[in-house]
Amino acid sequence: MSTTLLVRSFGLVGYQHVSQHSYGGYTIFRIDQPRDRLRCSQCGSANVWIAGRSERVFRTIPIGCKPTLLAFEVPRLRCHQCQAVRQAKIRFADPKKHYTHSFERYALELSKHMTIQDVADHLDVAWDTIKDIQAKNLQRRFGKPKLRNLKKIAIDEINIGKGHHYLTVVLDLLSGAVVFVGDGKGVEALEIFWKRLRRVRAKIKAVATDMSAAYIRAVRDNIPNAVHVFDHFHVIKLFNDKLSAFRRQLFHEASTDRERRVLKGTRWLLLKNPENLDEGRDEFDRLMAALSMNQPLALAYYLKEDLRQIWWQPNKRAARRVLIDWLARARASGIRMLAQFADTLEEHQEGVLNYYDHKISTAPLEGTNTKIQLMKRLAYGFRDPAFFKLKILGLHETKHALVG
Repeated sequence: MSTTLLVRSFGLVGYQHVSQHSYGGYTIFRIDQPRDRLRCSQCGSANVWIAGRSERVFRTIPIGCKPTLLAFEVPRLRCHQCQAVRQAKIRFADPKKHYTHSFERYALELSKHMTIQDVADHLDVAWDTIKDIQAKNLQRRFGKPKLRNLKKIAIDEINIGKGHHYLTVVLDLLSGAVVFVGDGKGVEALEIFWKRLRRVRAKIKAVATDMSAAYIRAVRDNIPNAVHVFDHFHVIKLFNDKLSAFRRQLFHEASTDRERRVLKGTRWLLLKNPENLDEGRDEFDRLMAALSMNQPLALAYYLKEDLRQIWWQPNKRAARRVLIDWLARARASGIRMLAQFADTLEEHQEGVLNYYDHKISTAPLEGTNTKIQLMKRLAYGFRDPAFFKLKILGLHETKHALVG
């Protein structure tokens, strides 16, 4: 193999081909560095003397299906200018690594289409080697997300394992990229994020969260000028949870077996949107039968449907009128659950109506959370929490198969 082919095939600029041979299924190329290209790694001087050599072997891009190695006797140089004795800098590999830059790039390209184990098997290296290559690349590209230009964000927590193990995720709603992953949930999980925001003097215009008291306090204390929007999906979910508990209460209070049977099969029918009811399974008829049998349940159900109207109005003023009317009807129903929810909604009404100032929600973050859970399942879990966070930070650039 000529030196020119060595440069074009493996990117080894400044080295020359000495010999090649095969051993144990490996193709081994021996290379050398010309004397006139030797430089002191401390001061860059060419006035150096070779004071010994140490042989190292590096993994590089395979040829065909055969693994390929580069054997290089690394010179130890004595510099006459700075009087230092150091090993010559290896240009084609990082310090303390047993693979070349070209091998690293090849492994990353394969990782876009294959799992870590598949890449490791294909390249005949340890699983940890590919994982370290990915971690280094992710750290370089996403380890320190740029927060200065953040304008609109969403914050939510996800459960990533048994024992109530949570991560708090912050999403840039304009780019779709995760910009922070904190351990746990609540105020403490976001402390580092707020410090970084203050350091870069980011000007957040709007933030979407649920109605958690912890998020309300955190946003108020750290970005008081931002418009806080309470996510409407979480508001509907909170009402659905109350509705499920109310149906369970009515089931236990039912006086006849027939009424219990009807109520028992309506939990998911009550939570579905009317347009999603399956006519082939008579879901609409079963729901109507249950509602006609129990007037309090019917009232709560129709108020659930009317609650969605708050976010379907042409402007904030019309939405406020709809909200005030809904609160009045909920309190006039005489149902304790509805009155309690009306108190909660009234307390947070400004955050709910802020949707008309900035029409944002945590829906994109919910989609990202789904991808995170899928990535975790495909990997059968992650043993390294730091690597898992890096994968989350780079999730927006992965393909649909989530192997990248």
